[in-house]
Amino acid sequence: MPPEAAPLLNVAGVTSGYRRLQVLWGVDLAVREHESVVLLGANGAGKTTLLKTIMRLIESWTGRIDFAGEDITALRTDQRVRRGMVFMSETSGFPGLTIEENVLIGAQFLPRSRARARMDELYAMFPALAERRRAAAGSLSGGQRKMLGIAKALVGEPRLLVMDEPSAGLSLRFVKEVIAHLAQFRAQNLALLIAEQNVKFLTLADRVYTLDNGRIGFSDTVGAMHENDALRRAYFGLKG
Repeated sequence: MPPEAAPLLNVAGVTSGYRRLQVLWGVDLAVREHESVVLLGANGAGKTTLLKTIMRLIESWTGRIDFAGEDITALRTDQRVRRGMVFMSETSGFPGLTIEENVLIGAQFLPRSRARARMDELYAMFPALAERRRAAAGSLSGGQRKMLGIAKALVGEPRLLVMDEPSAGLSLRFVKEVIAHLAQFRAQNLALLIAEQNVKFLTLADRVYTLDNGRIGFSDTVGAMHENDALRRAYFGLKG
């Protein structure tokens, strides 16, 4: 059999934190090309710290991060974005800017003609944003702000979308809508790394990791997670 291709993103032995407070302890994580990975963990588990370290919004203390076969451990955030990684935080956008200005920020590394064409493609997918493109992002509902965050993240045509708690602050209706939109992009071969507490996002996952106190616990398929009695009780509230 031919050797398995190297992951698109590979995190190996990463430690990180804030000044003297260590949050991550030797984290290993991988996302393959076109794969969807969900990182499950409670508040305070270290999910946001890990995602910010992957994007170098926080410095890694030790370990190595590779993207598309290149060691990017020392690269700046903008250099990672240029290579095809993009981060969507819980806040999703800049409330004082218009919807279109927010989306244009995400297209800053594209040629102008391609940026405009890509914006039109995304507006077609998110007609509520297209109708209000001149309105301030702060005037949008919580669900609409998440749609704006997705459009802003994807307008630059990334290879990997890194998302921090896309369900935060959303009703069940909008959680389902966000999942449906992400499923569309996943079908277009976008790789996803989604940090979440909400197990509904496992419907998108090829594989799942659990993070607890800054350490990876479980790493396998969603099916294998369901077969683990302790994890079923912890994450799904189900008895073995």
